[in-house]
Amino acid sequence: MMSRTMIFVSAALLVVSVSGCTAMAIQKERQLSASGFQMKMADTAEKKSHLATLTQRKLFPTKNDGKLVYVYADSKGCNCMYVGLESDYQRYQQAVIAQRQLDEQREYAEELDEASMQWGAWGGWNRPLY
Repeated sequence: MMSRTMIFVSAALLVVSVSGCTAMAIQKERQLSASGFQMKMADTAEKKSHLATLTQRKLFPTKNDGKLVYVYADSKGCNCMYVGLESDYQRYQQAVIAQRQLDEQREYAEELDEASMQWGAWGGWNRPLY
């Protein structure tokens, strides 16, 4: 039988995990929108039913009237799907690469900053950091 502490910790981790997934989905949806993808709301029972059958929170190619389009479905979050053309998909890919490069540069700058502080020369730290 799980202790109350274990149940609390498990619940807290689940909340953090779900929050992280939701934040990532929101960021992805913003990037899709900024890249030219159009949001289509599932505002009827038929659309909601169809949306639930699609691959969720993954960008995938499909055909619409013989044309290649890309779809991102999210029945749990926005209850919508994003649809874009090849050109929108290319802009999205470029934005993802640019964001990844910015993240890597930021991480590298933080590592350099921490390394340059030479905290060992300052001895111990006797009070908590707030």
